[in-house]
Amino acid sequence: MFERAKGMGVARGSAFLVVALILAACASTPAVAPKTSAASTTAATSSAAPTIAAGPAFDAWLAGLRQEAAAKGVSNPTLDAALKGLQPIQEIIDLEHKQPERTMTFVEYRSRVVNAQRVAKGQEMLAEYRPLLNKVATTYGVQPQYIVALWGVETDYGRYTGGYPVVAALATLAYAGERQDMFRKELIDALKIVDEKDVAPEVMTGSWAGAMGQCQFMPSTFLGYAVDFDGSGRRDIWADQADVFASMANYLASLHWTAGQSWGWEVRLPAGFDENLIGLKVQKQAGEWQALGVRNLDGSNLAAVDLPLSVVAPDGPSGPGYLVYPNFQVIMKWNRSTYFATTVGLLADRIAGVQTSALTGD
Repeated sequence: MFERAKGMGVARGSAFLVVALILAACASTPAVAPKTSAASTTAATSSAAPTIAAGPAFDAWLAGLRQEAAAKGVSNPTLDAALKGLQPIQEIIDLEHKQPERTMTFVEYRSRVVNAQRVAKGQEMLAEYRPLLNKVATTYGVQPQYIVALWGVETDYGRYTGGYPVVAALATLAYAGERQDMFRKELIDALKIVDEKDVAPEVMTGSWAGAMGQCQFMPSTFLGYAVDFDGSGRRDIWADQADVFASMANYLASLHWTAGQSWGWEVRLPAGFDENLIGLKVQKQAGEWQALGVRNLDGSNLAAVDLPLSVVAPDGPSGPGYLVYPNFQVIMKWNRSTYFATTVGLLADRIAGVQTSALTGD
């Protein structure tokens, strides 16, 4: 949902979303942009950013970009429509140079993301779109509550998708940003999307870092995984809920989401729990974690789950702990943040009205 600061994550908005979330609450190639997502754990403050402006240097760069895009199959009419009058945007560079000011704990972050308002809205959306979500779930094997939870965390159910012109934003970052090669490739992919008539350049809006639509896909991810689910002739992740949901589910399925499997559940870690056992690199069966003192939150014994499980404790062993299934790792490929993945799972549980345990696949 928010810009992932300096890092790579998926489908996730602009820096104003961090403020919006706090006020409302008081995917190699990522699916979403380099964002400080809803999983962002920092407040940001600006550092010195270079000043950019249109002029001969930018015009020469743009001419070279146009030549490269044409060589990669983008038509001249598309290039004329998308690049005519294009100007670099200083605000984009300013946002890229925002630096972390304060780390937010997971407990703080969880309370702001998985709040009563977002849960209630998610339940409302789940009910409203249930027939469509069931059809998507049948097609791709991804349970509806996870689609709705990701939608809720990324863009607050489509409310905050970012209002920056994607072509201009990516051109700015490809010209003067810190990862120019990556954004140049994303820019050419954005031009391909326009060329394929999925969206007009003036409607192609998104985050300052180029994450687009209600699921915050980067252009490269859009080309690989966006779906025209309702057969309209366009892959519309901005305004077509069928395409939004199916594209999200298609991406998760491509990352090997397991149908019917949960993400995990909250557990109680014993006093003195070894921090080296925390993290996705350590996988054990439930019986092994039981022997190490891990228990369900109510103190009862862990169920005998025949799956590799990992312990996630975003605030360390003294904070909330979770045993997570392989599907948790799929969510982590969407956005490489344990804050993000854990809150998506928790929100999905709340939306579905279940208390996830080792015995359920909900």
